[in-house]
Amino acid sequence: MSSDSIPLIASRCHAAGDPIHLLCYFAPEADKEFTSAGLEPGHMGYFAGRAAPLGRASSAAVAAAFFNFNPALVARHLPRAWDLAPPERVTEARLTAVDRALRRVLGTETVRGPQVAEAARLARTAAEACAPEGRPLFAAHAELAWPREPHLMLWHALTLLREHRGDGHIAALVGHGVGAVAALITDTATGRSLFTAEQVRTHRDWSVADWAAETAALTEAGVLDSAGRLSEEGRRLRARIEAATDAAAAPPYRALGAERAERLIALCTPLRDTVAASGELPRNDTADRPARG
Repeated sequence: MSSDSIPLIASRCHAAGDPIHLLCYFAPEADKEFTSAGLEPGHMGYFAGRAAPLGRASSAAVAAAFFNFNPALVARHLPRAWDLAPPERVTEARLTAVDRALRRVLGTETVRGPQVAEAARLARTAAEACAPEGRPLFAAHAELAWPREPHLMLWHALTLLREHRGDGHIAALVGHGVGAVAALITDTATGRSLFTAEQVRTHRDWSVADWAAETAALTEAGVLDSAGRLSEEGRRLRARIEAATDAAAAPPYRALGAERAERLIALCTPLRDTVAASGELPRNDTADRPARG
C-alpha cells in the first residue's frame, strides 16, 4: 500500500460505512427508545445519545466536542437530560434503537448473514487500531463494551471510526482557522453536503443574522464569491481541510491493510445502498456528490 493511497482509502471507507452509522440519528426507533428512557423528543435524544459515553458532560463540553451546533441549543438540553435519564441508560437506549432499526432496514437475513459478520470483524480490527490522543469523542466511545451480535459490532466499529475521523476533522478545521458557522457554510457551498444550507442553519440553530455575518466575512476574505459560492481560494481551503482529515483518519486503515480495507468497502457498500434507498436519511436533491465506495 503506497502512502498516497491510505488517505483515499480512509475517505472511501467513510463514504461506504457512514450511512449505516447515521441510522442512529434518523430512524424512528431512536426517538422512540430515547423517549421511552425518559428523554424529551427531538434534539435532546441526539445530544444525549451521542454525548452519553462522556458521562454527565456539561453543555459547554458537548458543544465544544460537537463543534458546529449553537451552544445555546445544546444548553437547552444538557445537562438537564442527565436528570431525566442517566448516561448509561441513554447508551442502552441508543443501542436498542440501532438493533431494531438495522433489523428493519437491512432485513433479518442480511443482519444474520456472513457478509455482516465479516464486515464486523474487519471494521473492529480497524477501530481497535485507532489512537485516542486528542480525540475525546472517539476515546469516550472506545470505552464502551463491544456488542456481541455482528450487526451491532459493525455499527459500533463504524461509530468509533466515524468519531475518530470527526475529531480529526475538527482539528483540521481549527488548524485552518475555520470556525463553526464558517465550517457549515463552506461545507454546504461545496455542493456535496447531505443537507441544504438552510437545513443546516436551522438544525444547528444559527440565526439568519449569524449566517449572514459569517457569509459576509467569508466573502470579504475571498473564500466565497459574490454569489455565495466557493471561490478558487475557498475550494483550495476545503481541499486542504479534507486532505488533512483523510490523513488523520488513515492510521486504522494502514493497520488493516489495503486488501482488507477494500474488502470492508465492498461489504459495506450494499448495506449503505440499502440504507440510502430506505428513505430513512435526509436527502439533498441539489447535492452534487460523486459516487464513491
